[in-house]
Amino acid sequence: MSKILIIDDEPSIRKSLREILEYEKHEVEDAADGVEGLKMIQAGGFDVVLCDIKMPKMDGVEVLDKVIALGSDVSFVMISGHGDIDTAVAAIKKGAFDFISKPLDLNRLLIVIRNATDKSELITETKVLKKKISKGYEMVGESKAIVEIKKMIEKVAPTDARVLITGENGTGKEIVARWLHEQSNRAKGPFVEVNCAAIPSELIESELFGHEKGAFTSAIKQRKGNFEQAEGGTLFLDEIGDMSLSAQSKVLRALQENKIMRVGGEKDIKVDVRVIAATNKDLSAEIENKNFREDLYHRIGVILIHVPSLDERKEDIPLLTEYFAEKICKESGMQLKSFSKDAIAELKKLKWTGNVRELRNVVERLIILGDKSITAKDIAHYVKK
Repeated sequence: MSKILIIDDEPSIRKSLREILEYEKHEVEDAADGVEGLKMIQAGGFDVVLCDIKMPKMDGVEVLDKVIALGSDVSFVMISGHGDIDTAVAAIKKGAFDFISKPLDLNRLLIVIRNATDKSELITETKVLKKKISKGYEMVGESKAIVEIKKMIEKVAPTDARVLITGENGTGKEIVARWLHEQSNRAKGPFVEVNCAAIPSELIESELFGHEKGAFTSAIKQRKGNFEQAEGGTLFLDEIGDMSLSAQSKVLRALQENKIMRVGGEKDIKVDVRVIAATNKDLSAEIENKNFREDLYHRIGVILIHVPSLDERKEDIPLLTEYFAEKICKESGMQLKSFSKDAIAELKKLKWTGNVRELRNVVERLIILGDKSITAKDIAHYVKK
């Protein structure tokens, strides 16, 4: 059950609430004033806080303000007297979960506690899920090039500067984009990825900007595009070099004015997104060949990050191999398999045209087909180059 903190200067209220909540199998602690309660919240571990509004030393709204400033996810429920209802409603607008009025209604109390507990559990589950997702996008490597990229991300991520990531297929451009998002002030917002090469040119504008009902034959209802879906977060335009010139002009306008218009629409919609783009093409050559707009290039390329090929950072192959082996074995429920020194040496001799993505596939193949320890003989037998 939940761990609940009661903050109230009236001993009788604390006693009554404790008895009710402990009977419902909750773990309960209490504090006689806001100062003591805040210290207990800072120590952490509570799912729900029941806090009186009027108290000496520090009132409930002050406690709430300080808890919000701490960035705590605890569900905060205000306890209000008859004359404090307006204050309680104002507290909800600030970030409190709900309020209960004195005299306390048992059914109302238990419903609020249950709902607040559900919210806390959902927040916890979301955090765990985000950690799992983040682990799936780790940037593995200690080569000079990768260290430089990590330093660049650290500097650039907290800003809203647009970033253009270049590099061959399979080098990890998406991972760089996700790191930029997760270390930014927009990390709590959505990360929306668009593969510009995978969407037919006649559909890309609808995908990016959305459409109104009836805009074209199959538009049976209104749809928000990627720009709107990424509101408050990051829009990652992967393989932007494959985007049609028509879509490029509209993306340019969106970046210039922070406004978009849905296909078939008549009004502008303001958008607040950070755009990160990536390409495996030489955009300078594409500009010369009239396939890419130069003005758009200058808009998206405020910060340029180049991700090197695996052949340019072969010193990272031992770390990458170990990382992939551990990840694949864990996901497959297999006993961890190791790679001998001679196997690693052979992997470093190979030419990796598919880059890190190809290395991962090779490691998975060797783990499935090889014995407990992968040797140079396994490389020669199972890796065809």
